[in-house]
Parts: sequence; structure tokens; C-alpha cells
Amino acid sequence: MLRRHLLKASALSGLGWFTLGRGVWAAVGDAQASAPPPRRLVVIMLRGAVDGLSVVVPHADAAYYGARSTIALARPGAPEGVLDLDGRFGLHPALAPLLPWWQSKRLGFVHACGSPDGTRSHFDAQDYMESATPGRKSTPDGWMNRLVGALPSEAAGATRAVSVGAVLPRIYAGPQTVANIATGAAATRPTLLDRPAIGAAFGQLYGEDDKVSRAYQASRQARREVMASMEGADLEREMTAASNGAPLPNGFPDDAARLATLMRNDSRIQLAFMALGGWDTHANQGAATGQLANRLSPLGQGLAGMAQRLGPVFDDTVVVVMSEFGRTVRQNGNGGTDHGHGNVMWVLGGRVAGGRVHGSWPGLESSALYEGRDLAVTTDFRQVLAEISARHLRLPDARLAEVFPQFPAAQDRPLALMRG
Repeated sequence: MLRRHLLKASALSGLGWFTLGRGVWAAVGDAQASAPPPRRLVVIMLRGAVDGLSVVVPHADAAYYGARSTIALARPGAPEGVLDLDGRFGLHPALAPLLPWWQSKRLGFVHACGSPDGTRSHFDAQDYMESATPGRKSTPDGWMNRLVGALPSEAAGATRAVSVGAVLPRIYAGPQTVANIATGAAATRPTLLDRPAIGAAFGQLYGEDDKVSRAYQASRQARREVMASMEGADLEREMTAASNGAPLPNGFPDDAARLATLMRNDSRIQLAFMALGGWDTHANQGAATGQLANRLSPLGQGLAGMAQRLGPVFDDTVVVVMSEFGRTVRQNGNGGTDHGHGNVMWVLGGRVAGGRVHGSWPGLESSALYEGRDLAVTTDFRQVLAEISARHLRLPDARLAEVFPQFPAAQDRPLALMRG
């Protein structure tokens, strides 16, 4: 019997359909058709440590300009200047598509935010942010997997939690199951298992009631739900029309549009995660134009497009953008910035208390810097996530303690990120 289970798992792994152990790419069960629309959470991880001081620029802080002779963004009103937000902070001009969401008070930021752990290792910092247990490497699961288990069971479904990308990320590691879809056009392409003959053969092989068979059957159900939601939207035609025939600079706007369409069409999806790389700007970072701007531009386009495409679902959705740590206040000799500490988190959604830069700003004077070089952290990133989980997803304190085991209840230090 054990050999048969191993053969089944090996066959499925070879097809790339799903994995077992720390995460399975499907869930068992169907959503209740009569259930109200769920509250949604989308997390975008910027791997490589984005420079938060160039995303939300402290243009009223003179020390910012003293530390960055060539990469500081100009003040509002100057050529290539930042887009003023509140008289103190300004948005990078490459993120102009997001300004209307700020103005309508559905986009906010939490500055000087990050992990209390001071590591400058990308690997460790990402691990801590995805496990939500800074400084503890032994945590076996990710906080979004724990969140899946903490949400009300009556809302469960085969596509309740979705990961966009080729590999199940650390943030979803754990016993709860997660549906996985590919990036790019491959998300809707048929696989070997979509061929009737092969699908029928595997259906017979996995027709039993053992654990592996049940996982396979659930993954097939998740695949059918994802494909049905994608195809029902005629997404390719929609994206071609919206782009007016012009190619986008990278794949994020398309992937964000696919995810938004999937969530709009499938009310069972409650959680989603995507990761984007390329933010480690040690050299030639640029200011209003250049390497960083070239990455921020499609990110801003994609987020604005996602919010628009979600339609009425946007009212029940919060999108969080985060990165493992910030970058040094002072630019280096290569026209870039090195690994830092404090950063900025972005919060976008229909019930977000937007139009505000939340948190406590420590300033950039030398005496205020972390280890004499970095923006200090005055808000723990878990406070942002816990408050969204409590106020938006309506998790009680007991369940919050399961999702964020080393962090006190959200209301102890409220940021007032959410309305209603």
C-alpha cells in the first residue's frame, strides 16, 4: 500500500500538478451558493527590498536631500518632481496611475514600517515576513496558510486561497490547501491532464479514498473552477482592448488583471498572493527615471488596473504591498542604495482609510536613524496585517493569536487603517 501511495505522489509531482507536505495546491469542498460575498485580501510581495524612501518620498525632510545627491526625487512642482500627497510626503511620479485612488481615499501608506528584526539578509528577512515570526527560523508554516485555517469554515472552497506563480511560496506553507495558477498566458493553457484520455486514466488511478487520491480529486476541482472563471471573462479580448494594442513593460499588469478577473468571477476566492522581483537597486537606481522607475511604472499600472477590474468586488477587497526591508538613507558610490531597515507598506481597498500616511515618522536626522544609516521602524509590519485581519476579515483576538503568534492583539496599537 505504501508503494502505491509513493507511485501516485511521484506521478502527480512529475506532472507539476500539485505538491504534498507543507502545502497542497487545492482544497476540498464547494462554497455555499447563498453565502454573502467574502471579504478579500491580496498580498503583493516585492522581493529584493524596494526603496520606500523613493516610493513615498519625505520631501519636507531636508535630511532626505542631504543624503541623496543624485537619486533624490525633486519636490512637488519641480520638473520630474514627486506627486504631493499631504504636504510632507509625495508619491513617485512613476506611480501616477495610483494617485486617483489616493485622492478618493482608498489608498494609504504606513511609513517607517517593517520588521523588528534587524537582519539585512534578503533570505532571512523574507522568511520572517512570510512566517510573521521575526527572528524565529523554526516556524514551519506561513501566516497566510494559518489565516486560511482561521477563517470561518463555512466559506471554504477549492479556490479559497490562490497563489500566482510557479512555486508555492513560504507565506502559504502549512497544512491548509492552496490553489496555484501560473503567471502569464500559461495560466489558461490546457495541461496534459486536460486531455480527455489522460484525465480519464488518472481519474481511474486516483479514484480511491486515500489521502493522495483525495488531494488529486480536489486539485482537479480547483483547476476546473479556475479555468471556468478565466474563460467566462474572455480575458484576452478585454486586455487587448484596454491596452489599445500597446505591449506592457512586463507581465505584472496582465497577471494582476487575470487575478482580478478571477476574483470578480469566483466569489469563493478570499485570499491571493503574488510576488515580484527586481527591487535590489544597489547601482544606477535613478530618480524620476531610471531602473527603479522602470519597475514602479508597471507596478502602479497593474495595481490601478486590478482595482478597476475588480469592479464592485473592490469594495470588499484590501490589497497590501510589502517588501522585506527598506534601503539606506544615504546613496552609495554606485548611484544606488544598500540594504536598510524601515520601509513603507501600501494599503489599497474599498474600505481602506486612505488619503493618509499612517504611522509615526521618526525623521531622517542622523540621531534618528537605525544604526546610524537607516530609516527606523516605528510600526511593526504585523500590526498592519493584524489590523486588516481584525477590522477587515473580522477575525477575533483568539484567531489573530493563531495567525500572529508572537504579536499582541491588533487593537492594542491601532493605526485606524480601515473604515467601517
